[in-house]
Amino acid sequence: MQKVPVSLWTLLAGMIISPISIWIGQNHHLLPVQASQQAPLVDGFFNIMFTIAIALFLVVEGTILIFLFIYRRRPGDNSDGTPVEGNLALEIFWTAVPTVIVIVLGIYSVDVYNQMGGLEPGSHPHGHVAMAASMNDGSQSLAAPNIGIGGSPQTQGKPADLVVDVKGIQFAWLFNYPETGIAAGELHVPVGADVQLNLSADDVIHSFWVPQFRLKQDAIPGVPTELRFVATKPGTYPVVCAELCGGYHGSMRTQVIVHSQEDFDSWLTENQLAQKQGQPQIVAVNPANLSTSDFLAPYINDMRVSTETVESLVVRAKHSGDQ
Repeated sequence: MQKVPVSLWTLLAGMIISPISIWIGQNHHLLPVQASQQAPLVDGFFNIMFTIAIALFLVVEGTILIFLFIYRRRPGDNSDGTPVEGNLALEIFWTAVPTVIVIVLGIYSVDVYNQMGGLEPGSHPHGHVAMAASMNDGSQSLAAPNIGIGGSPQTQGKPADLVVDVKGIQFAWLFNYPETGIAAGELHVPVGADVQLNLSADDVIHSFWVPQFRLKQDAIPGVPTELRFVATKPGTYPVVCAELCGGYHGSMRTQVIVHSQEDFDSWLTENQLAQKQGQPQIVAVNPANLSTSDFLAPYINDMRVSTETVESLVVRAKHSGDQ
């Protein structure tokens, strides 16, 4: 019986593995819904990597299973295996293929990052902010470009449609709309608008991450960072801190609400009126800064006790502690 050439087996394996890996790489449903203009860029890159990973997995695991069957020990065969010292062509092949893959993926990833505005985020009018630098002889204002993911090459050099100042604190996100004076504990943006987030932090490093937008950017104390995006799908999406920032890091969550333009305009009007009529709203409070009475005040009605009772308990607790 004539032996089938290895090249034909390789061709046959490629014809089987290629369509399987491509189909799985494009239909895996592992990622959340796309809700920003930048999301398809990231998903396209992920799908390519996942396709290659599936192909490599099938090749490696398939080869192992085939060799387990072909080179299994037959009953009564106690001889040594065939001595193999190496195969130069095979070693060159399995070194060259990963090298080419890594280089191609590297070039592709840089292109995606550039299309998302990661290489030149500070090249538009809002990309420069004033930083206060403490000097031995006084304070000096220095202009420094934001770092982060800015607008795409098509939007760089143009002002954003909406600018929001975002501050991370332990353990909350605070959102301020400088053009309207609105302060909120969640992010509201209109669909289709070019939105720029100016990120900062008061205490430690936080990371602003919206999985559905495929965008993540650190908020660093003393270093202004920026995130610029266009939301494409109305809805409510989670905002997660992706940087370990303390004991309650896991609870540092809020949401971004993507409105239609009409709903967003209504939200702006309602909040402007509400904040003009009342006192400035406190959207986040550090419990460590509150007294015991202040901390328990919101729960008095649920506890069905009076304020006087709470105060007397606090006084007794302090008196017992002093003794």
